[in-house]
Amino acid sequence: MPLTRGRIGGYDSERLAFGFTMMNGDQEIECQISDAAMDELAGTKGTPSMARQAQFIALRDAIEQIASDLYDSGPVIKGATIRLFTKHIEKGRS
Repeated sequence: MPLTRGRIGGYDSERLAFGFTMMNGDQEIECQISDAAMDELAGTKGTPSMARQAQFIALRDAIEQIASDLYDSGPVIKGATIRLFTKHIEKGRS
């Protein structure tokens, strides 16, 4: 079942990733996309951390589709965070 849009979490400077949530019915699923994955999706490199939220918003539909596909593709451990990396972007493009 596809996940639906949740909330925007924000940038995590320790993990170099942007956090957001998706919903599986009433269950909130934590998700993160790495800086490199967002840049890969945008076709750019080295986006400053202060521009990550705007980048996420611009790419939100595509990012959420990849997260939903990743969630549906395999067993998910309850409470685990779905993490999107460049390998997921490349796979999603092919």
